[in-house]
Amino acid sequence: MAVFVALGAFLMTLAGGWTAQHVTDRRHLVLGLAGGLMLGVVGMDLLPEALAAAGTEVHGVPAALLLFVAGFLLAHGVERLLAARRSAHGADEHERTPEVGLTAAAAMVAHSAMDGVAIGAAFQIGEGMGVAVALAVIAHDFADGFNTFTLTTLYGNARRRAVAMLFADAVAPVVGAASTLLVTIPQPVLGGYLGLFGGALLYLAAAEILPEAHHRHTAGPTLLCTIGGAAFIWLVVGIAE
Repeated sequence: MAVFVALGAFLMTLAGGWTAQHVTDRRHLVLGLAGGLMLGVVGMDLLPEALAAAGTEVHGVPAALLLFVAGFLLAHGVERLLAARRSAHGADEHERTPEVGLTAAAAMVAHSAMDGVAIGAAFQIGEGMGVAVALAVIAHDFADGFNTFTLTTLYGNARRRAVAMLFADAVAPVVGAASTLLVTIPQPVLGGYLGLFGGALLYLAAAEILPEAHHRHTAGPTLLCTIGGAAFIWLVVGIAE
């Protein structure tokens, strides 16, 4: 049952990626929307789930928040190291690095796999719980597909790579749900991963996606798209609750 329901997430992810591909003439609006979606996913979905799953404290601070900060710094450090390497080889330090886009997209795929695990684990508790979690995952997987394609192409990767990462992101929830038929991931481990991933995603939204969205474009419409993206995630989370 869990695997069958996860097919809905597969289709919704592809729908999000298809949408991102067909609005290239309004790229700055796409990026503004993606930034808002990412901000909403981090603040209203990933962090609350991470804190609930990994609630233990380390020296007075929840472990999930420590990993959130670590994820932010890790993303920043990786980008700076890649930029320094490009600079050492005579390339522009601020030129987009394809590896960053692929790494970010791979993190989205891993997150989608965890979504599938969440669906499978919920169905182990009960069918009602499984359906509720599945609806929440399916609703926000549109944003996941949208962001996966956008992140991959933003950093200069070819369209075929972006499509490949999008397909991997779509398949991941199905694989994650199927894996729960064999193993169960401890909640603290799952919570820690969500915190780490949330920090990295926030860095990409704040330091890369949104600055690029406002580069050489009127701020008003792009800002509205960003607010709309965050509000959409708020709506999805509210309905899921």
